[in-house]
Amino acid sequence: MKTVAWLHFLSRQQRQHGKRIFTCTELANVADASPAVINVELGRLVRQGHIRRYAPGRYGLPEGVAVEELVASIDPDAYVTGAYALFRHGYITQIPQEIACFTRRRHNRSRCRATPFGTLVFICASPRVYSRPHGAVAEPAQAICDLVCSLRRRGLAPRSLYTFRKLDAIKISAELLARYPRTVREDVQRLSVEAEAAS
Repeated sequence: MKTVAWLHFLSRQQRQHGKRIFTCTELANVADASPAVINVELGRLVRQGHIRRYAPGRYGLPEGVAVEELVASIDPDAYVTGAYALFRHGYITQIPQEIACFTRRRHNRSRCRATPFGTLVFICASPRVYSRPHGAVAEPAQAICDLVCSLRRRGLAPRSLYTFRKLDAIKISAELLARYPRTVREDVQRLSVEAEAAS
């Protein structure tokens, strides 16, 4: 396919179906080409700046793609949470380089994926903790609990890595906290108390 035909196809898919991320297989089917041929063609389009490679085997138009769309393309069960979700909601001041994605699936060898947004880290959460939000990005209360949960696995403290603001505005229900281990609940409650004392 020629460049104009590719751009027309991608724009039409975005406009009519809201689809912005495509796999190599999908694009090979559209072009009726083998994987080897499509890889050469996609490489040419990326070099020319017409499309963007978002992750291995994932391509789309250079503008308008959100991180949650890319995550859903890689793993439909995953959702964006932790520090990146808190940044999106305005509770963390710096852009996290690691984007935590809680999922029900195991991503053993491909757990970490480099993308233009940062490194996607797929974390297989326990059935009790896993709770996919409606918008594929966790709400602040869930995101702070997930952040503490994922950092405790690595022996890290949230305050040593991030600068929080307005944490006292996040209302965390007892029902939400009950899904997490006792140590996570205690750390989240400590963060809330510190935030209230500082405000």
